[in-house]
Amino acid sequence: MADKIERILCISSYEKGQDFLRQCADMGVRPTLLTVEKLRDGDWPWDCLENIVCMPEDLTREQILNTVCWMARERRFDRVVALDEFDQETAAAVREHWRLPGMNLSTTAFYRDKLAMRTGAREAGFLVPEFCRVLNYDDLRHYMASVPGPWLLKPRAEASALGIRKIQEPEQLWRSLDELGDRQSYFLMERFVPGDIFHVDSIVSEGRVIFSVVHQYGRPPMQVMHEGGVFTTRTVDRTSPEWRDLTDFNDRLAPGLGMVSGVTHGEYIRANADGRFYFLEIAARVGGAFIVDLVQASTGINLWREWARLEVAPMLGTPYALPPNYEEYAGSVLCLAQTAEPDTSSFDAPEIVYRMKKHHHAGLIVRSPNPARVKDLLEDYGDQFARRYLATMPAPDKPTA
Repeated sequence: MADKIERILCISSYEKGQDFLRQCADMGVRPTLLTVEKLRDGDWPWDCLENIVCMPEDLTREQILNTVCWMARERRFDRVVALDEFDQETAAAVREHWRLPGMNLSTTAFYRDKLAMRTGAREAGFLVPEFCRVLNYDDLRHYMASVPGPWLLKPRAEASALGIRKIQEPEQLWRSLDELGDRQSYFLMERFVPGDIFHVDSIVSEGRVIFSVVHQYGRPPMQVMHEGGVFTTRTVDRTSPEWRDLTDFNDRLAPGLGMVSGVTHGEYIRANADGRFYFLEIAARVGGAFIVDLVQASTGINLWREWARLEVAPMLGTPYALPPNYEEYAGSVLCLAQTAEPDTSSFDAPEIVYRMKKHHHAGLIVRSPNPARVKDLLEDYGDQFARRYLATMPAPDKPTA
């Protein structure tokens, strides 16, 4: 007779999602982790895991399917979740192969493929910077002739600002495409829109956004990634037009691309030219760069744990309910550091609620009921971090966390 134990298979090629695994175990569901060999001894919550299976990097999808089907001979899995963005298509393929609930490959594309999400958003009536797929050269020539430069050549399936190239004139594009060779169709062209960039992190349940919080980046992430510098982000004033407009934008867009249940990290830009908000991208995951800690500081909501509760609730036959939360303001300051273990103890403002622990990184999170106080602290700390800690290095070809 088959066992009645509820199990969830979590796939991650990066060391993250520990609170997701803990929450599953706290609710009586047994998580198994499928990760890569180099993370065999990672900082996982070992007491919460029923099993951990390690695989070589760069396996094909068919090889991963063979691996998980071998695993399923001994354990029956009720859900499959990708803890990292780069494993989402794999998790969707497993769900389709096993016929399990959750996003299929087509829906996943709207939260992974920058071309798919832009096409879907534009067709749904949202403002999107003019873009063009990299496929037909006559289309590209027409695009560059009709859309003023500069433009951005973006990978369709990378996270954050990885791999983005700024294109100033047509000849630069053709040389870049020569370098990309057969990989060029995995990119898109987009008009570069100067402006202020915001991120909205949200929870979607039963096809609607039931929680969201709006933050604004200091310098654009692409600029920090490619030019170096201090990364900051802070909660937007909840009484401001920015909060109202972006909350409404995200409430319509986040589930509008097909998500029924999950968490999202969306990015939007307020263009300097016309003051309007444009859609940049959205992902079906928690935000990186300690954004999950920032959201928890400003609201009390841990997005990893709520994502797990969303997944587990239908397995247990119980409705999902958002836990109590609060409305404060938080901001984070983070940079690559010259020393392995930078000392931030001299920063002693009572608003500091979190000190980041990561090799060769310095970081703090502050919280206050006053958004102006958070803004002032980030401006001060950002300047000091640049003087005391900042190290620079070329942007990586692949994500490191």
